Amino acid sequence: MHITKDIKSVTYLKSCAAELLKQINENHRPVIITQNGEARAVLQDPESYDRMLNAIGMLKLIAQGEENIKKGKLKTQEAVFANIDKMLSAK
Repeated sequence: MHITKDIKSVTYLKSCAAELLKQINENHRPVIITQNGEARAVLQDPESYDRMLNAIGMLKLIAQGEENIKKGKLKTQEAVFANIDKMLSAK
């Protein structure tokens, strides 16, 4: 992140929105929008946003899996595949 290039004021956003959107979509770096000197929002291109949501989803699944392991909620691979075979045979 080029911090000095990636922080813009809301005034800059208002006056240069098209240029800022072009920059974000070309370099895929988010831009922090400030108001009265305080960070107020982050502007990000849709592709990077989708990737971020997917990564967060994967991290949630990993955390759930780790929690299940701690609680002893486990099944063997054989049991899982046997259950899948049973479900497929029923159809």
